Amino acid sequence: MAEIHPTAAVAAGAVIGEGCRIGPGCVVGPDVVLGAGVELLSHVVVDGHTRLGDGVRVFPFATIGMAPQDLKYKDEPTRCEIGARTLIREHVTVHRASVGGSGVTSVGANCMLMATSHVAHDCVVSDGVILANNVMLGGHVHVDTGAFIGGGAAVHQTVRVGRLAMISGMAGVTNDIPPFGFVFGVPARLVGFNRIGLIRRGATRDQLRTLRAANNLLFKEPGEFAARLLEAEQRFAGEPLVMEVIAFVRDRTRRRQLVRPGRMAAPELGGSDEENGEGA
Repeated sequence: MAEIHPTAAVAAGAVIGEGCRIGPGCVVGPDVVLGAGVELLSHVVVDGHTRLGDGVRVFPFATIGMAPQDLKYKDEPTRCEIGARTLIREHVTVHRASVGGSGVTSVGANCMLMATSHVAHDCVVSDGVILANNVMLGGHVHVDTGAFIGGGAAVHQTVRVGRLAMISGMAGVTNDIPPFGFVFGVPARLVGFNRIGLIRRGATRDQLRTLRAANNLLFKEPGEFAARLLEAEQRFAGEPLVMEVIAFVRDRTRRRQLVRPGRMAAPELGGSDEENGEGA
């Protein structure tokens, strides 16, 4: 029920789903599970205790489930999981987990990992995330649903990226990014929120105005941050987008500090922040 090229090497024990296509030069390890309709175009390596969901497509020279780049790792049976319909382009690397985390590296459904992007051990990449070319995620990074990370950006170990956040190309991210945040630069600074991403997902004008006001209060106005946070909770109670940002900020399980606010000159995007839909 699957199409396997004669030059592909599929180990005994691998589970190959209905309608899979495994192209020339591919290598599939003995503990791999491929869901229905998975396509490995050519010269793809899938190894370790790795599961690819239904409809995943993997382009040439990508490697999935290889051992983590962690000197403490001694070939323990950690895992790697890729969600349904995710697209993995050329030379992408997704490593299985180390022994210092949850035991699984996961990429959600309907993601796109562009050419040469890297997902390190123990990362959790949620549904609908896009990693542009050459993005580098360090170990234990969490990227929430719908986030976009621009080309060449580097995200430090244990950083958390909130839902629908946007990271500009070539950014150096060392601190946590709240939901809907837009960051830019090295080191990355919070310069606004992902207005376009919110509009594409049905946010109303009133919601955007409210989020803008809350964003200004939290990250632009003077005074003690804790006091501003409390004021935002009281002023915007019942506003779900603002409450999501506040919940992220208050989450004590985060291991890094919150990204600092900053400014970005208009010429960097070829227009004003407002024209590009990404200003605060």
